[in-house]
Amino acid sequence: MERSASVTPTLIALRFLDDLAGIRTRIAVTLTDGPAVDVARGMRTTIELMEASRRRGNKLIFIGNGGSAAIASHQAVDYWKNGGIPTLAFNDASLLTCISNDFGYERVFAEPITRFASEGDLLVAISSSGRSPNILAGVEAARGRGCGVVTFSGFSDSNPLRCLGDVNFYVPSDSYGVVEITHLALIHSMLEEIILSKERNDGTSQ
Repeated sequence: MERSASVTPTLIALRFLDDLAGIRTRIAVTLTDGPAVDVARGMRTTIELMEASRRRGNKLIFIGNGGSAAIASHQAVDYWKNGGIPTLAFNDASLLTCISNDFGYERVFAEPITRFASEGDLLVAISSSGRSPNILAGVEAARGRGCGVVTFSGFSDSNPLRCLGDVNFYVPSDSYGVVEITHLALIHSMLEEIILSKERNDGTSQ
């Protein structure tokens, strides 16, 4: 019994890693008008949207709850620091508690988006379930301000978030860990491409 108990966690951990290793071939990407595209095209389209936003003098806005909020904050810093794109994430504790207290948690992202987003900005909406009311309200607010939208979701393939973006990345897993790590990997890998492109352009302009 003791031997079995000591082996089980390792097997579970390995299964998690196996699921993560095989997830790339199962990621589904759709565009705003519905067609499915491969991951490479989805990433290229998203990078083009991000770089077009930067060229216009617009910004990126990241939103998410819990682990997705951590991804939003992390990538917001990396995109402006390393990618050279102005980026916001509305995760300040005073902002979150104030807006939640005054308007309800469903409006915690919609209110600041309504007040700070400009036409031509790009919203990156991250939700493992794709069903969080405050994320869906944030997308609606962004559309109302004339923003583009890219979504990252998981769990059920019928989640409402995955059909609301100009580009939609869906991870077919019911594991928070697999979905969140895949979202982070997708967003971070696109940043790497933006950084390399920026370095190439800087090199040719010298």
